[in-house]
Amino acid sequence: MRDLSNLYPVWFCDIWGVVHDGHAPFAPTVDSLQRHRRAGGCVILVSNSPRSTIGVSKQLDELGVPRDAYDTAVTSGDVTRDLMQQTDGKLFHLGPARDLSIFDGLHVTRVELPDASAVICTGLFHDDRETPKDYVALLSDMHARGLTMICANPDKVVRKAGRLLYCAGALADVYAAMGGEVRMAGKPYAPIYDLARRRAATIRDHDVPLSSILAIGDGPETDIKGAAEQGIAAVFMTGLHEDHDDLEKADAAIRAHVPKANIIRTVASLDW
Repeated sequence: MRDLSNLYPVWFCDIWGVVHDGHAPFAPTVDSLQRHRRAGGCVILVSNSPRSTIGVSKQLDELGVPRDAYDTAVTSGDVTRDLMQQTDGKLFHLGPARDLSIFDGLHVTRVELPDASAVICTGLFHDDRETPKDYVALLSDMHARGLTMICANPDKVVRKAGRLLYCAGALADVYAAMGGEVRMAGKPYAPIYDLARRRAATIRDHDVPLSSILAIGDGPETDIKGAAEQGIAAVFMTGLHEDHDDLEKADAAIRAHVPKANIIRTVASLDW
């Protein structure tokens, strides 16, 4: 990562699976991010969390991720709030109560499904014990009502303490397969990268060309695909990949999955 710090002054770094595992920070990642910033680099944490930047920063504080490891964060929650304000303001919330902060400060109303004009999906109600199969009836009801789903987190799964938990993206897939309309806010879609570049430009006090950015992530369909579609070089960290110890196999798999990706390295951890 020291070599890449010299080549790419701005890093767009994923959070869950790269910076922490849901319980504790990954020490090599934190060390590399701190060293990059001390060398004059900029770190924008780019996350598919449905929480706002403020909410994610508070969560990182609670997990023990030091503030000097990053400059700021950009979340799908930030982008989602803009999409929410483009509705008529009556939204059904599909997701856990811990994500309710996404409504804070917006001129929208949280209502029951029969009164809703759209659905904001931040995840499963109980991701520790439910799967998308538990939501077929609810999603069918939403589709029958012709409701658009705003998906605040395109991630399909996340690893937490060795377990894979389903995310909002998994529900969005089921809904889209039913013929429902889905609007995506986070990676791999362009709006979150546009916002990250604007914030990086503010921090650097000049426009940030794509050639100066390095994306770091563990999600083939989100982090790596998004970087590829934006023309950003990427480091693939094998956080969710089954072949943790076989980096060559993991590298081949990700290149086959996202052939356009400019993968600089496939790594097990972000060692400096």
